[in-house]
Amino acid sequence: MSTPRTRPPEADRRTLIADTAIDLVAAAGLRGLTHRAVDGAAGLPAGSTSYYFRTRTALIGACYARLAELDLGDVGDLSGFGGVGEVGEVGGEGSPRPSLPPPPGPAPADREAAAAALAGLLHRWLTVGRARQLARFELSLEAARNPELEADFHRAGQGARARAAGILAALGARRPEEAAELLVAWTDGLLYDRLAGALARSRPAPDLPELTSITRRMLDAVLVEG
Repeated sequence: MSTPRTRPPEADRRTLIADTAIDLVAAAGLRGLTHRAVDGAAGLPAGSTSYYFRTRTALIGACYARLAELDLGDVGDLSGFGGVGEVGEVGGEGSPRPSLPPPPGPAPADREAAAAALAGLLHRWLTVGRARQLARFELSLEAARNPELEADFHRAGQGARARAAGILAALGARRPEEAAELLVAWTDGLLYDRLAGALARSRPAPDLPELTSITRRMLDAVLVEG
């Protein structure tokens, strides 16, 4: 007599759906994101994705919430740095709503430590996390056109800047909020340029020494200005 198959916990199935949807967006853009495509790519019975995320907006919200969770996990793996990635909460029907990132922990002892930690984070997102960041940019554009997602994306961006401001204040910024706006905009610009912009095909992803030099110069600039 065969043993009945155990149905995966609901949380695991939601995570599988979100991860699969992110991969589809990274590979084919939003045109490739359908409930049926997610079911097929995830190896789930037909109708599974629509059961958990009934609308396309809900599915997109689940993608961004999962992106936020994964990016925060990357940030948490870096010792001594609170993180400046564009991550945060997104709602939408049926999607999880994690809270915005908590205030940062102890700041790095100096700018060198901060530059090295930020460089490590960017290197991860430009290499092993490349597909995830491409999906994030794609989904961010959708949020700009979708009022149901726009407010949550804005709130996520403000949360990222608040975290960066706390770190920059500890490093001596006179106007940490303004400095944080520059730093977050710069990191997103660097990621976009190397992943999808003018340098995406003509130059390889920068290595850690190059990124560390870049991040050190940027921190110096925002701390002087801020």
